[in-house]
Amino acid sequence: MPYKSLLAILCFVVLAGCSDPQAAGKFAMPPMPVEVAQAKVQKVTDRFDGVGTIEATDAITVVSEINAAVVSLPFQEGGYVKKYDLIAQLDDGQLAAEVARDEAVVAQNRANFERMKVLVEQKASATKDLDDATASLKIAEANLALSKAKFEKTRIRAPFSGLIGARKISVGTFLRTGDAITELANIDEIRVIFSMPERFLLQLKQGTEVTVSSAVNPELEVKGRVIVIEPIVDESTRNARVVARVANPGQKFRPGMSANISVVLSERANAITIPNEAIFASGNQSFVFVVKSDSTVARTALTLGIRLSDVVEVLQGLEVGANVVEAGHQKLFEGAKVMPISTEKK
Repeated sequence: MPYKSLLAILCFVVLAGCSDPQAAGKFAMPPMPVEVAQAKVQKVTDRFDGVGTIEATDAITVVSEINAAVVSLPFQEGGYVKKYDLIAQLDDGQLAAEVARDEAVVAQNRANFERMKVLVEQKASATKDLDDATASLKIAEANLALSKAKFEKTRIRAPFSGLIGARKISVGTFLRTGDAITELANIDEIRVIFSMPERFLLQLKQGTEVTVSSAVNPELEVKGRVIVIEPIVDESTRNARVVARVANPGQKFRPGMSANISVVLSERANAITIPNEAIFASGNQSFVFVVKSDSTVARTALTLGIRLSDVVEVLQGLEVGANVVEAGHQKLFEGAKVMPISTEKK
């Protein structure tokens, strides 16, 4: 029978009793109709949900390290390049000449060193002359290594595999050190950056599984692992920065996109739960009214655990199967007589 119908009948009975003068002295408060629910065992999951930002695992702006003109840009804009693929060829004429010059100087100094070595062995020259020849050879070799290093910088190669962006310059452009050529990003895997409140940090650790889904396409969902938990909590927000590494099949996630984050912090398979509506508070303590076998209620203090959208975990204070008042407890008191109405679905 609906709750409102029962309440109407009881009110009628009370009024009828009060209208009888002979019954006035024998009046007793009728049982209060209340909805009850049973404490059940179920699996509960303590979960953190938030929003993060996607970053590339590796991302750079490709720049020139020397002053030189662009000879060629042999890459397809927006395409995929492999590690060591040529991105830009710069004019190497002057640097090639410097390499040839320094190679000749090294050859000359090496020949002089060998000659001095023989003369010193024959005691036809002073040891100091050999020391000078040795130093000159080392200086020449260092200059050659430097000119070769500069020459190599005319060939700008991809330091890792990834997607390459649009050209920022054209063939013939004279580049100066630090001028940008294009962007390169590795998004085979992605990093997801998000903030987590301090109250969750003790339950979080490196390696914890993270589920990442697209804010624009909920069907796109991938899993990864926490790799970094920043050691310093932001004192203004009381949040810590967390980084997760996530696979990116099909490269559907792109750097800069937002993502929904879900982290399971703990699970208990055999938790005792009751409906959220059954809980009421007095000060800092949570209580429920437990319906006893004689249909009276007992005000019972509880220790609560994980709170879900519809139920709350009870850590202490209730046994499995206990009947608690879910609705109608506002006017109850210790020992009050009730008429339980089960809310369990048949």
